[in-house]
Amino acid sequence: RGPIAFLLDQAQIMNPILFPLWLGGLIWLFLGHEGRRFRVLGIVYIVLLATFIVLRGKNYYLASIYPLLFAAGAVGLENITNTRGKSVRAVYAILVLASTIILAPTVSPILSPEAVVAYQKMLGFAPPKAENQSTGPLPQYFADEFGWEEMARETARVYKSLSPEEQSRTAIFANSYGQAGAIDFFGPRFGLPKSICNHQSYWLWGPRDYDGSIVIVLGSDGSGDREHFRSVEAVGRAEHPYSRRDEHFDIFLCRGLTGDLHQFWPRIKKYD
Repeated sequence: RGPIAFLLDQAQIMNPILFPLWLGGLIWLFLGHEGRRFRVLGIVYIVLLATFIVLRGKNYYLASIYPLLFAAGAVGLENITNTRGKSVRAVYAILVLASTIILAPTVSPILSPEAVVAYQKMLGFAPPKAENQSTGPLPQYFADEFGWEEMARETARVYKSLSPEEQSRTAIFANSYGQAGAIDFFGPRFGLPKSICNHQSYWLWGPRDYDGSIVIVLGSDGSGDREHFRSVEAVGRAEHPYSRRDEHFDIFLCRGLTGDLHQFWPRIKKYD
């Protein structure tokens, strides 16, 4: 997303009604008679904002700094309305409270998934996307873990279809840390071993004691697997109506890695 979209996201993420408050707080820190002694706080915000725009950080990375600007904006608003216009404070407080109540179901798990989808449609308002993936009907922060237990259960079905001897050699390879975390969290109740994963810091755990002779692969379209295994078979499916669309995938049973997994591991590190 470009700089303008990133800036617009800030207003939307923090509740559009609060935009004048935190923007006013930023102005007060630079131009207010009392605020100028806290100018460094405004500089910190500007530097962080510019950094995340240049480095293409996610739009919610700045969220933790806004309470500072809310406080500055509240002081500025109090100063402006001290002699006249005190009713503005009450009106604005009511607007903030009302908008918070209205928007709460879109950011907090208050309603059922079905109700959240219907409520967003009724409002004509949806939180801005924080990822480039297709999120499906729910915002990412709601959708992220939908389908994880079902994925672990389906993986267990595939795993248990193998003989005990094959199971002892079977690695469960996840292409993202989310899938790996799901297997490691839900897997024990289904009798699954720990996963291996090349994504982010999961890669540091390495391939454990597996040799690649049998691998259950999650989060792949199968094309890369067919380049490296002698046999690749779609044996299951991970899919949930409320999960992210990139969490809809076939589960592949791969046999016969054409090489040594431990030598192959350094080449497949994926940090993004």
